[in-house]
Amino acid sequence: MKWTTTADVKTQLERYWKSGELCRAAVNQSELFPLKISFKSPTAKVMLETFGDMQDWVKLIMTFANKHHLKLEKHNFNHRNLGRQQLPAALLLESPEQAASLIGKRNSLQLFCKLYKQTATRLPELQTWLLKRPVKSIELESDWFRLVDLCLWIRTHPTPKIYLRQVNLAGIDSKFIESYRQVLAELFDLVLPAYIINDDFSGVAGFASRYGFLDKPLMLRLRPLDTKIQLLHTNGPQDVVMTAPAFGRLAQTVQSQTKRVFIVENEINYLVFPPLPNALIIFGSGYGFEALSQAKWLHGCELYYWGDMDTHGFAILDQLRKHFPHVKSLLMDRQTLIEHQYAWGYESKQEQRDLSRLTAEEAELYDDLRSNQWTDQLRLEQERIAFTAVMKAVRSL
Repeated sequence: MKWTTTADVKTQLERYWKSGELCRAAVNQSELFPLKISFKSPTAKVMLETFGDMQDWVKLIMTFANKHHLKLEKHNFNHRNLGRQQLPAALLLESPEQAASLIGKRNSLQLFCKLYKQTATRLPELQTWLLKRPVKSIELESDWFRLVDLCLWIRTHPTPKIYLRQVNLAGIDSKFIESYRQVLAELFDLVLPAYIINDDFSGVAGFASRYGFLDKPLMLRLRPLDTKIQLLHTNGPQDVVMTAPAFGRLAQTVQSQTKRVFIVENEINYLVFPPLPNALIIFGSGYGFEALSQAKWLHGCELYYWGDMDTHGFAILDQLRKHFPHVKSLLMDRQTLIEHQYAWGYESKQEQRDLSRLTAEEAELYDDLRSNQWTDQLRLEQERIAFTAVMKAVRSL
């Protein structure tokens, strides 16, 4: 049957609910009502072929309209064989409450209206968000006014310069804030002046910095490859974790003794990297080079990056060159790849974008990898490279 059913009516109302239109209409922020839902009626041929089904359909629509106290528009149809027929033409819904009742959302609609009204008395700026995400606000009902409390707090404490753990509000702890960072970001953007917000940061990861909270300091792990370089005033091998600002301000003696700096992405390679005069090694951090970028003295060093030989390894190298254009790659060349064919692996998800900071040789190898020149999604992990090859590469520098 090709005509409109009661299920079709409810499906259309569900779409209005999910889009938020019913909620917006309930607080007079939409002109959706009165709502007319037109019916697709059977054609003359279908009426003749399925007359019994058509009568059942008419009866079902009539019963549905009467049960829910809905206005039903009808139109008269003169059939050549069946004579005069009266068919449903449209349902008329006068209010969002009536529509919500048909799909079992009456209580949810009432809850939204309550949230909307109470929010107006506490922080009316947030009504904009409620209108934009009404269904989401209903899901948040049990926590909504704690979120409002946080918005009131941040408005009176802009750029607080404390950790989330130090926010002192009843019923609110750091875990609560962290679990709602995405929602709070949208709300804070509404209640704070634009000049207070740091647009250099966004998303869940950038929440603290965006709104002036203290965040976990960026840390670097490094060790000297030359025993003459002393990061700590103590004898013996050194493996040190320090903040990015501390790394950026390493003592003049350390800076003057450091001519080469290596960055590796594998911890074991970091630990076994061979000794080398006037050199340091850093345990890398994937795509995150904000900590390194603060160390301006690195521009005066020979800088080497050794990562996995796959599309993401070259993408990380490309990003590192954004901060340090002079960085060279180590053991990320075609000869090393071919010599270690026995150790080839599989890269689960490849990078496909163009990388503008690679050398001609690196770019050619990257293109071969992303186009699957040798085999599908080829990857050579750095820890699978023979240690004799590592020693040879380091001695040749």
